[in-house]
Amino acid sequence: MKVNIIRLKDNQRVESNIIKPNGLPLPNLGDGWRFNFEKHSKGTFNETFVLITDEMPQEIEGCLIFRLEKGEPYMAYIETAPHNKGASRRFDKVAGCLIAFACRLSFIHGEGHFKGWLAFDVLEMYKDDKVKLMSMYCQKYGALKWGETTMVISPEAGERLINQYLESE
Repeated sequence: MKVNIIRLKDNQRVESNIIKPNGLPLPNLGDGWRFNFEKHSKGTFNETFVLITDEMPQEIEGCLIFRLEKGEPYMAYIETAPHNKGASRRFDKVAGCLIAFACRLSFIHGEGHFKGWLAFDVLEMYKDDKVKLMSMYCQKYGALKWGETTMVISPEAGERLINQYLESE
């Protein structure tokens, strides 16, 4: 799927794609990522997607693992590349594009009353980090807290994200 992310050094849109990795080496802990996508991609029913730019298609800007759990769409893992974190990050909108893509998958693959709903867990080591991350998901992406660690994005919020991050401008 074609998407646009923003190169922060010149505030320019960069044409990008969310694709299945198709031979690209998946990120892991040794590459400075928090998750071992190579390992987790092998999980039952997991589908792995990467966001790459047209300019540098061999470099992964973000990674997503999506799966269905008994008909319920679930965003198992999501992460932006280490160079896309913090104040000196290279690109903006990477996480938003991946979350919106997961929302799109929730409409396509969700079953019954789960259609369009996207669930995920925020599992941080420290409570302050968990609270901060959950708050960001609520404010920036319209997620709702559901229990201690689980969050959901409603179909309405998912549609807004799809329109904001995936629709061509």
